[in-house]
Amino acid sequence: MNKYYTSTRNGSVQISAKQAIKKGFADDKGLFVYPDLEKLQVNFEKLLKLNYQDIARAVLTILLPDFSADEIDESVHAAYQSSFDTQKITPVVPVDNFHILELFHGPTSAFKDVGLQLLPQLMKHVLVDNNKVMILTATSGDTGKAALEGFKGLDNMGIIVFYPDGGVSKIQKLQMITTGGNNTKVAAIEGNFDDAQTNVKRIFNDQALKKSLGDDVSLSSANSINIGRLIPQVVYYFDSYKQLVNDGSIEVGQKVNFTVPTGNFGDVLAGYYAKMLGLPVNKFVVACNENNVLANFFNHGVYDRNRPFFQTVAPSMDIQISSNFERLLYYKSGQDTEYVKQLMDDLEDSGKYEVSKEVLANIQQDFYCGYSTDDDIERSIAEVYEQNGYLMDPHTAAGYKVMRDYQKLDPETPMILLSTASPYKFVNAVANAVLPETSADVQQVMRDLHDATNAPIPDNLRKVWDLPVRHESVIQKDQMTDYVKQKVEEVFYDQDQGTRN
Repeated sequence: MNKYYTSTRNGSVQISAKQAIKKGFADDKGLFVYPDLEKLQVNFEKLLKLNYQDIARAVLTILLPDFSADEIDESVHAAYQSSFDTQKITPVVPVDNFHILELFHGPTSAFKDVGLQLLPQLMKHVLVDNNKVMILTATSGDTGKAALEGFKGLDNMGIIVFYPDGGVSKIQKLQMITTGGNNTKVAAIEGNFDDAQTNVKRIFNDQALKKSLGDDVSLSSANSINIGRLIPQVVYYFDSYKQLVNDGSIEVGQKVNFTVPTGNFGDVLAGYYAKMLGLPVNKFVVACNENNVLANFFNHGVYDRNRPFFQTVAPSMDIQISSNFERLLYYKSGQDTEYVKQLMDDLEDSGKYEVSKEVLANIQQDFYCGYSTDDDIERSIAEVYEQNGYLMDPHTAAGYKVMRDYQKLDPETPMILLSTASPYKFVNAVANAVLPETSADVQQVMRDLHDATNAPIPDNLRKVWDLPVRHESVIQKDQMTDYVKQKVEEVFYDQDQGTRN
């Protein structure tokens, strides 16, 4: 059995899981993937008796074959022992005729915590001989704080987060710019998320920059383009299925559907990994907001980012280049790396590509896609709260409307809607949907929403207002490379003595 990762754009690449996590993504600009994933079956019936951490160990053992059992055990323990506010880590909650998988019980109240509490622990076992790694991350909101929290204060690791100026919620921004730790750096860029992500990818492939950093400093990513961030997200699909079996909602072996709000396509791709590993899934219902490039693709097989960019009430989905979709193209094209490379070259050259009818049909077998407008999102938040007393954030609400559309086609299959963030992370949009009037003061809106709904405010969001601002940089996108050089110096060199930390 193969034990190496390869690149989506060059099938001759062979690289270990540890090397793939350290590098982030391939030198040819492709993403690391595990060939023949469907041959690596998880015995999900055995998982039904396990807790979250044990399911994580089982999944990681299969997908990270060069990590020892002790390394996996230490990583899982450090990530999940005490950083989440529930022992279930990702609890499933019944609402009406569907279930909500709550992914926001970690230290920053967003689903990114599940991967970004574990990735830094895995990275500890990757770095050897005093090697150092600088994590570079572009964020549309939630990844930034979750990554900062995961890597903060760790030896031989630093992290730089770029976010679009004006393109994240007030609370997301506060979470990032108040982060402590002497190895954390944050900068807003003039532009949108795609600008930030495109330039981070360019920096990763800047050979002159790599040379200038020296042999002992490498660059890596905390976005879901890093398989060490993506793989932990596979776990909660298995765990949610276990919860539904154990509470009598489904029978062992019964197929379920998952609805997933998407931006960079990592969250739903992790679900597809779970299906390839043996989880009984009928369909993944993919939800976009008004930046609905993917929804258009599912209609006619053309991925075209040459279109207006919208800032919406669901900012973490304000993305037009869904990087992880490249991994899906790899699997759905029969692992044809030359074909994937041509598509990605087309995207870079012209801003669009078109897949064959066969590839589109293969994708449609497992995925359905739709989108929600801002008005749809507000109506969904109000509807679910008024009818069921459940308060959704805007991203979850974007999923709700698309889920309801799909349930008209398939009303019988049990449905799980992934909830990606606490409603208090996007408190203005939520309050506008459920309160008769709102204050101009965001902190007051948070209090008013709590008073009206009794939905608990996570501690980290309640306390963020009192923290000092530590990161105030706003830069142009063409300044990002120089910013990285400067911050590598600050984090890894003692400025007074010119020696490494």
